[in-house]
Amino acid sequence: MSKTVIAKYSHGGEEFEVFVDSDIAYDYITGKQPDPMRALQSEEVFKDANKGERQSQDKVQKIFGTTDIKKVAEIILKNGNVPVTTEQRSKLMEDKRKQIIAIIARNSIDPRTNTPHPAQRIENAMVQAKVQIEPFKNAQEQIDPILKKINLLLPIKFATAKVEVIIPPEYANRCYGLLKQYGLKSEKWLGDGSLSANVEFPAGLQGEFLDKLNNYTKGNATTKIVEV
Repeated sequence: MSKTVIAKYSHGGEEFEVFVDSDIAYDYITGKQPDPMRALQSEEVFKDANKGERQSQDKVQKIFGTTDIKKVAEIILKNGNVPVTTEQRSKLMEDKRKQIIAIIARNSIDPRTNTPHPAQRIENAMVQAKVQIEPFKNAQEQIDPILKKINLLLPIKFATAKVEVIIPPEYANRCYGLLKQYGLKSEKWLGDGSLSANVEFPAGLQGEFLDKLNNYTKGNATTKIVEV
């Protein structure tokens, strides 16, 4: 039996509601179900679903930029409020918390040392600052207010690392794919077959990049941090 609930989305002073199957909607939100249409119980967008009052197509177009019900349903399910069980809500919050920590760890450094913050350190600061995670709000959209809170406890700066690399000839071809993966910006093949390159990537990946490069070259690459 389906468990029909009302998914709600508010924007610009307007309300948009759709009837959905709670279990399928949860599967869509968590990525288990790729098609938002599977969650819909009706292809109607309501202003007040309980009263059966439909929302106007003009307002749907204005707020969503389309009247395509699939695209509208996708936005409502991903950014709106979908009734879920306590267990499902807890799981959503935990997954969103991990996403947020990963984003911060990947892109930030400690401005005092110009080195990345470990994920556990970021998580501890979030707990200490009593950060509230919004389970239905995009992780990226929650970053700025969270940074403002934890910055009082943990200095953080979002930055891009720019690194100059020289790779000996015997490792150059093998490392080329790695450099492309991490943001190869320029390259120059030297007379002895060595590869001189510049790469740019989120500052939090410095340690990961250098570890992989050292592993690929057995520690024989030369690196210089140009800017963080």
